[in-house]
Amino acid sequence: MPHNEGMKNNSLANNQATETFDYNKAFSRNLGYLRPEEQSLISKFCIAIPGMGGVGGHNFHALLRLGFRKFKIADLDQFGVENFNRQFGSSMSAVGRDKVEVLREIALDINPEASIEVFPEGITTDNIESFLDDVDIVVDGLDLYASELRTPLYQRAYERNCYVVSAGPFGMGTSVMVFHPGKMSFTDYFDLEKPGLTKEAQIVRFLVGMSPWMLHTKYVTFPEAVDLIKGRLPSLHCGVYSASAALSATVLKLALNRGEVLFAPRGMQTDFYLNKQKKFWRPWGNRNFIQRFMIKRIMKMFEMKEFY
Repeated sequence: MPHNEGMKNNSLANNQATETFDYNKAFSRNLGYLRPEEQSLISKFCIAIPGMGGVGGHNFHALLRLGFRKFKIADLDQFGVENFNRQFGSSMSAVGRDKVEVLREIALDINPEASIEVFPEGITTDNIESFLDDVDIVVDGLDLYASELRTPLYQRAYERNCYVVSAGPFGMGTSVMVFHPGKMSFTDYFDLEKPGLTKEAQIVRFLVGMSPWMLHTKYVTFPEAVDLIKGRLPSLHCGVYSASAALSATVLKLALNRGEVLFAPRGMQTDFYLNKQKKFWRPWGNRNFIQRFMIKRIMKMFEMKEFY
């Protein structure tokens, strides 16, 4: 190794050893878009993220980089090689390890002052209340197929006056919806209270409710790889990144109480492959006649039944 190269490496090591974490310095580049008092304000918000998978981990990371530092995160899963195409924190050193523990370590390495409560058992009917205690905003990170958990969790958040923000990766873009505790609830919008709905019917209602235009279906080139019933749906990293960017910007607006936020039954979908952005308004949610038509169309396409 050249002598000057060795001196350079030693200098870097010394700088790393002597510099201590400073919250104001770490997030000083946010200033300009944020005022100092606003940066201080968001550090006090508590964000709950159920699910640390494809979207949840990126949401966690995006909010952490903005300067949010109080979190509750839940996931019962471990990282595997199949996660590498899209999940934040997935690497060979993380394979087989609990997602919440890996992401907690990464987060504390970014902000040692962060307060992160982990729920390694995931969300259950027994821990919903403790998961929501002292939470200001709930960020959707649950798997598409976790409808039996998503519905009671978000309904309880609504009853406890918490905002719920959901942004799904749809192809090469995202769709964003926000549920205000004083407006239309998650359960009402997606029309999930009908008795006897099959799990597949609930999933279709969630997909159609989040993405009424279904823009991403226009460029599915290998449909043989798609099986909604068996849980085999494609997901791209650019879509996941789109979702976390849109979601973190929305959470920031809620926390600062400035900027326009579209509350359900309104939402917005952006698709970078098609170079399109569409806002949507669906009065009565999935009970809207357009939504009912789309639900029936997809159920027929996949030869599903709505009820048991």
